[in-house]
Amino acid sequence: MKGLKENFQKPHILIVGAGIIGKFNALELSELGYQITIADPTLDKNSSSAALGLLMGYIYQKRNGRSWILRKQSLELWPKWIKLLQEFNPELHIEKRLIQLTANDEKFEKLKKFVNDNTNQGLEILEKDSIIIKNINKIFKTKNIKGVISHKDGRIDPQSLLDTLNVYLKNKKINFLEDEIIKIKRFNKQWIAASRSNNEIKTDAIILCNSLNSINLIIDKPHKIKLKPVLGQALEICTNLHEVNLLSLPKHFNINGKNIIPLTKNKIIIGSTDEYHEKPEENVFEKLTDFIENKPSWLSRERVTRKWFGIRSRPEGEPSPIQKNLENGLIICAGFYKNGFLLAPSCSHWVANELNKYFI
Repeated sequence: MKGLKENFQKPHILIVGAGIIGKFNALELSELGYQITIADPTLDKNSSSAALGLLMGYIYQKRNGRSWILRKQSLELWPKWIKLLQEFNPELHIEKRLIQLTANDEKFEKLKKFVNDNTNQGLEILEKDSIIIKNINKIFKTKNIKGVISHKDGRIDPQSLLDTLNVYLKNKKINFLEDEIIKIKRFNKQWIAASRSNNEIKTDAIILCNSLNSINLIIDKPHKIKLKPVLGQALEICTNLHEVNLLSLPKHFNINGKNIIPLTKNKIIIGSTDEYHEKPEENVFEKLTDFIENKPSWLSRERVTRKWFGIRSRPEGEPSPIQKNLENGLIICAGFYKNGFLLAPSCSHWVANELNKYFI
């Protein structure tokens, strides 16, 4: 088959799901010359909009296997995509430095060993007398917090990234279909997707990025892939105490598994939970603030000003994420659990390679 540049009729790709994975696939594939349609009944209200945008790569302690390879590849690809997207939003950037803290001595010793075993990776042990630790102890009224800092990891504002991707994709004249795909099937050499509104879309290939519903769409052949829901909740807490300045804290950090993002002098985000069902639990405040034993007065249930949740998918019986070429022209890219924003570049790179094998 001729290469894309030689083909008068560019292959048409349907991407099912408009979260960070669907949009990033559209980004890379449109750069390669594919004709793209994205279908999602809630184009801007999926679980990606509830993400916190933390990019935990170099601080990830497992340095072998598929998960590390995907993280490493994404970290190498992110600068390229940031540079491209800054043409549409000059303010878009990755806020560098990510801090991981613990009150557990055994966990801290493991973190120290990890840093000492991985020199020249931008990792640093935080001493007790560091200004970062002192400020955290002062705000949270703690004494035994310790940890490490990764100077190469960080955070990207999730809503800013999603909005920028939307601007880019509209500029590229990507077709957005605000409709739910309910089934797909193979017909001759094409794929046909049927929507709830009785639209019928004929495409050369389909990329399934719609998380929990991905496998349910395939009507011709059963695939032994199981995805389970994992609900994550986050809180926004506001304090009016003059002696508390939340901006004295790092811009984003993790204490005993809870992610913390100060927004203003008196406002902070804490997230997220792991709830293995699709209805949010009610006692979320206790779950999200159990990273310290004696909570300061400003960290109280009465000061919660906003709470939200998103439902992610996690594979059962196999590693996360699922990246499989199910058959010619049908690819699934789902089950990213907590790492959709971090792994989006390596995911889209893999999908592009699979499609290029098929079409070029």
